Amino acid sequence: MIQCKQESFSNVLKSFCAKIPSKAKMSGALPHAGSWPPRSNDGLAEALTGADVVVIPAGVPRKPGMTRDDLFNTNASIVKTLMEGVAEHCPGAVIAIISNPVNSTVPIAAEVLKKAGVYDKTKLCGVTTLDVCRANTFVATSQGWDPKDVDVTVIGGHAGITILPLFSQVPGMKVSDEELDALTVRTQFGGDEVVKAKAGAGSATLSMAYAGFLFTENVLKALNGEEGIVQCAYVESDLTDAKYFASPCKFGKNGVEEVKGFGELSAYEKQWFDKMLPDLKKQIQKGEDFVNN
Repeated sequence: MIQCKQESFSNVLKSFCAKIPSKAKMSGALPHAGSWPPRSNDGLAEALTGADVVVIPAGVPRKPGMTRDDLFNTNASIVKTLMEGVAEHCPGAVIAIISNPVNSTVPIAAEVLKKAGVYDKTKLCGVTTLDVCRANTFVATSQGWDPKDVDVTVIGGHAGITILPLFSQVPGMKVSDEELDALTVRTQFGGDEVVKAKAGAGSATLSMAYAGFLFTENVLKALNGEEGIVQCAYVESDLTDAKYFASPCKFGKNGVEEVKGFGELSAYEKQWFDKMLPDLKKQIQKGEDFVNN
């Protein structure tokens, strides 16, 4: 878990067991070094107090053959515990959930905050930036473009078919039906390529770290007053029948200022959209039930 202070983007950075070369000041807060006499483990409070942004990537990675949902039992408990700490020590922080399955862990976080009476939908986000990075990269490779010039809107969730890249909205993109299908499926299941390539040694940790950095940097810029910060995020939303949904969001000094629409879907995208919603709603309910039942 990473806690960020707002000044100069990150003048104070506290992390669990992290050693990051940076101009930011850092201190480890958990676990404590052995001491005598023993004392209670209050590192979570130390790490969270005063945070403006809390990024939660904690949990176990996938192994070959596993889906993100297979991580639920372990990661759900981790996120619940950390969110109980957030509710107590920094309830006003913007929270960025990376721990999979994001489709369920964001609802878990919301339910914990609701039980504590401190839930604010503008402060809770699931990080889906990696899906956007993948879509941008695959489109750029396909079209011979620079990825920096591509910005694909990716909606839905952050697992398998709940990930829906809207390639129809990319200006100038020309692909066959077969290429479009291949690009869509690769964006949805790009993480599986990495899991298989690592042969059980981990998942897409490096690319997720990069995506998490991009997301958090934008949040911090917005908190510091920079205008025009729009990025996709998985948030509470009324755009669809799903309680939480990823779409472009405008960020500002108070977190998510506006959940923006995602425009018109092509007939191809509408087919994926209709397939996605039942799965997404089940995964959301699974997260809520974990806290409430």
